[in-house]
Amino acid sequence: MPKGYIIGHITVNDPEAYKEYVERDTPILHALGGRFIVRGGQAQVMEGETLSRHVVIEFPSYEAALTAYNDPEYQEVAGIRRRTAESVILVVEGTDAG
Repeated sequence: MPKGYIIGHITVNDPEAYKEYVERDTPILHALGGRFIVRGGQAQVMEGETLSRHVVIEFPSYEAALTAYNDPEYQEVAGIRRRTAESVILVVEGTDAG
């Protein structure tokens, strides 16, 4: 079964307030089966345009990623991100190909 991913492209507008989002979303997403693959770090845009920060969270399946994103506790905390950053969030199905 292919894994699922939540992918975020984010530009933080209020770094101090955004810290609360990071502190609170991490245990929620871990408890829902998520594993952070990419969280900030260096990035270089090779083509096109994007926001400044990138996050990839791996889940056991696409359905698990959707469930995590839609989780009421996570959505409550996501309100902090929405107030403190510009973001594009995707839920994506992985591939079985090796």
